[in-house]
Amino acid sequence: MKILLYLMAIMSLMLANVHKDADTASCKKCHPTITKEFEESMHKHSSIYNDKIHKAVWDLHPAKAKGDYKCSKCHTPNAKTKEEQTQGITCLTCHTIKSITKDSKSNINNYNGEKKSFYSAEAGREKEKVVYKTTTSWWGNKTTVGSAYHDIDYTNKDFYTGNVCMGCHSHKQNSNQFDVCRIEEDGAKNEKENCITCHMPKIEGSATTVRISQKHSFHGFSGARKNSKMLAKYVDIDFVKNSKGFKITVENKAPHNLLTHPLRVVKLKTNIFRDSKKIELKTHTFVKIIGTDSKPTMPWLATEVVKDTMIKAKEKRVIDFEENLKSGDKIEVILGFYVVNPKALKKLNLEGDKEISEFKILKSQNFSVE
Repeated sequence: MKILLYLMAIMSLMLANVHKDADTASCKKCHPTITKEFEESMHKHSSIYNDKIHKAVWDLHPAKAKGDYKCSKCHTPNAKTKEEQTQGITCLTCHTIKSITKDSKSNINNYNGEKKSFYSAEAGREKEKVVYKTTTSWWGNKTTVGSAYHDIDYTNKDFYTGNVCMGCHSHKQNSNQFDVCRIEEDGAKNEKENCITCHMPKIEGSATTVRISQKHSFHGFSGARKNSKMLAKYVDIDFVKNSKGFKITVENKAPHNLLTHPLRVVKLKTNIFRDSKKIELKTHTFVKIIGTDSKPTMPWLATEVVKDTMIKAKEKRVIDFEENLKSGDKIEVILGFYVVNPKALKKLNLEGDKEISEFKILKSQNFSVE
């Protein structure tokens, strides 16, 4: 009897804490694969304690002296203490978003506030709400439905279109009423292709140990900082030889700019390999720079777009090369990026940081000249 009471007490504590620790121990018990992916993601590392770039920008922000950390709305939405801030975004953050309120400055996440009630999406279950319950048959056999840790609501349409992402990822306006960054919401309207299907693609492995499935949605969240190679399939590179030289076409199949953050810089590097020699051609740069008075500034000071050569949504960017090609030449095309514009590293005190300053390859392709 004492053992039974002890087990019941432990279970009660676990259930009481599931809403508080929905990103760690409680979720990990039934979702080990998803939790492992999530703990390596930028969502998990979104706070100033885990994201060096975010901290570098915050260290220069005038609001830091006042302790007015408004970034917490998206970077640490569930945190009430410093310890909780280190957790960044949690499982609880996304799975309790009930709806999105649109606002000119930045959209707002509305959370359900109900303990143990989480939203999710699964094809074929769009009308289901799974509530935990146990029933007993006439013969005394017990049948359990749902999870003892939480109920699951599959009816929230925002989890099927990707609109659930738009509370934080739509846009951010500074005090000058200037959009520091913006992602068009066209990519969060279609159930077949949207933010979730691109950045959380279906991969091998079960979502839970309770009900085994062949695949699950990737919770590492592919993006510029993490798992960027998973996004390479949304970029096509083509080569055409002509009388003046050749053309390289870069097609961005995404419903938003190739990279959306104002600190990012995209580079196209092209090389010719001829008779065991490497000929490096001009590097082409694609960037969106914000600032004021035609000069780059920190985001909170910006009033205008200083320069914008970034490859746009659904755009095919054609780059002309006037180099004459010979039969047998090999053309190497490398499309990559810097997560922080090299020109901004000194200002942000990030010089010498290899992970931030290195050139990351998004996609590379080779072509042969006949």
